[in-house]
Order: sequence, then structure tokens, then C-alpha cells
Amino acid sequence: MMAHSKYMSNIFFIIGVLFIATIESCRSKETNSGEAEQKKLPEKFLVVLGIAQDAGYPQIGCTSKCCTAYWEGKEEKKYTTCLALVDRKANQYWLFEATPDITNQLEYVQSYLLINNNFAPAGIFITHAHTGHYSGLMQLGREAMAAKSVPVLVMPRLDSFLRNNGPWSQLVKLNNIKLKTLGEDSVFNLTEKLSVTPIRVPHRDEFSETVGFEIESDKKKILFIPDIDKWEKWGRDIVAEVGKADIALLDGTFYKNGELPGRDMSEVPHPFVEESLQKFSSLSSAEKLKIVFIHFNHTNPLLKKESAEKKKVKADGFGVAEEGMIFEL
Repeated sequence: MMAHSKYMSNIFFIIGVLFIATIESCRSKETNSGEAEQKKLPEKFLVVLGIAQDAGYPQIGCTSKCCTAYWEGKEEKKYTTCLALVDRKANQYWLFEATPDITNQLEYVQSYLLINNNFAPAGIFITHAHTGHYSGLMQLGREAMAAKSVPVLVMPRLDSFLRNNGPWSQLVKLNNIKLKTLGEDSVFNLTEKLSVTPIRVPHRDEFSETVGFEIESDKKKILFIPDIDKWEKWGRDIVAEVGKADIALLDGTFYKNGELPGRDMSEVPHPFVEESLQKFSSLSSAEKLKIVFIHFNHTNPLLKKESAEKKKVKADGFGVAEEGMIFEL
């Protein structure tokens, strides 16, 4: 019995060694793969951290087929629309929007940095005061991250709103965030080769004005307009603005009229994707390729892994934003 026990102990020891060796081998491969992926990344780029409208996907309280598809395991969770501008050489990044999903999004950004930092972005640019775009700021407060002087770059009305209304005013008072006011059409330099310019757009401005952003390097310009009422209401020609950019990430909130049963969609105006496809239909193939739709409502079929609508948009020559998508600057 003792010999048998000793034999079995040796067998278990060998199996254990082999198991550990296998795990270490896998870890080594994962590390090498991660290092290889890091080497492929450009020095400066935008990465898409979320593509959904303010309430994310699935949306709270939604029992429609579009959301039950997630609970049935047919679709994946989608984070609220957010971008990160990453400068790997400087090992820093800037966020565009502070969303309800900021915890996961900040964690995700760390994988793109050469050295993980303390999670604090070098700055946060916010388009307007609708919940999916600024409510993530609360996670920077003393009850959560207890951040130190994170620059939050906003337009004047939003600056005033955050300073004078709780709980945001506490973030300012405790120096968790440091508000910096932007000027309309004024270039804000991040580094010698990176800048951001806010451009006003018409939208439901209950608590603040609304802007899009031109994000520019010494090589490329990216236009980011996640929210706008209708292209025709804007004082600028969107076709001309697309022409000036290398990439245009544009409002794709709703795919078509009637997408919200029983609700007057004029109360929540956005350019329907169907309208945008028609508006941009005469563009050249090269110009169409610049346009990438983003900021999808939970009802929008462009959120799905696969849909006839997504296939059509791509077949027509346009892009559909996906989380993890990278645009070199």
C-alpha cells in the first residue's frame, strides 16, 4: 500500500508539473502575442470604446426583441459612445465623453499604453449635458476613484452647469476635476502635434450647448459628431465638412423613422441613417469610406453583430463603428 501511495504521489506530481508548464507556456504565448500587438499599434490613434446611445445596450427596462436578444445570448453588450485619443510615445490619453461605462472603458484603454498609468486620462472632452455623455464624471469623485485634478474640457454653459449643480459641483470643490472652458471654433492644443476644436451643432440643449469635435494631428483630421438634430438644421454643409476630414464619425442614433413604436420621433430628432445614406449617396467611393456611423440606439439594427441593415450600409460604401476600432492619426 505504501509503494502504491508513493507511485500515485509521483504521478500526481508529474501531472502537476506538466499542468503548470502548460499554463506558463500559454501565458508566455499570450504575453508574446500582446507584445506583438503592441508593436503593431501606431504612435497616435483614436480607439472606439463604445458605440451605443446614452443608455447603452441592452437598455434598462427594455423587453423588446432588440434587447431580449442580449439576455438570450444572441448579442453582446455594447458600451455607451466614447473615444480615446492615445499618444503612445507620451504614454497618455484623452477621453471624448464621460459615459456610464467609464469604469470598463478606462480599464480597456490601459491595454493600449506602453506603461499602465494611474487610469486618469490627460483630459476629458464632453460634447453636451445628456446623461450618456457626462454622467461618468461621478466615478472620478471621492466615493470612487478620488481622482486628482483631471482636466474636463467643456463649453461655457456646461462649465456653469457642472460648477453650480450637485453632485458635479463637489467634484470641482474637492479638486477631483479641473474644468477648462473651450471656445467655439477655437483650437485647443494638446501637444505640439495634436489639437481639438469644438464646433457647435443644433441639438436639445436643456442644460448646455452641444458640440462636435475636430480631432487633428499633423497628418490627419477626424470629425466626431455623435449628436445632432438634423443635418439640414446645421449652419454648415456636412458634405463639405466630410470633405475636409480624413474620417467622419457621425450620428447614427436611429436607422429609420418609426423605430420607436408609439412615440413621436420628432421629439428626439436625429438624422436617420436612411436619410444620411441618401444625403451622401452622390459622394465618390473614397468620400463614402470616410463616413463611419456611431451612437446607436438600442433599437438600431446597426448594433447587431449581423443585420440586413448593417450589410446594406457597408455595401453602399460606408462604415459602421465597432468597439476596438482604431483610426491612426
